[in-house]
Amino acid sequence: MVRVPLSPRERQRGERFGALLREARGDRSLVDVAAAAGVSAETLRKIETGRAPTPALFTVAALAHALDISLDDLATACAEDAYGGSQAMSA
Repeated sequence: MVRVPLSPRERQRGERFGALLREARGDRSLVDVAAAAGVSAETLRKIETGRAPTPALFTVAALAHALDISLDDLATACAEDAYGGSQAMSA
């Protein structure tokens, strides 16, 4: 199967998502969060750095659960507003 290349906008969304996860992780180690979510540390590292900008839904759900973030909050924070910027994640 051939993958369609991601658009610059999709790559930017993946980078925003990774930054949100890093922020939510705070002082917790990447290894601890990955283990709590049941994903490899390398997978989480790739997501956080934007090298895996379109993670599977179950991976996103597991990370949200491990970080105690609702999927709605993640989706809202990653969504672009009418001006092309990002929404702030609620605490």
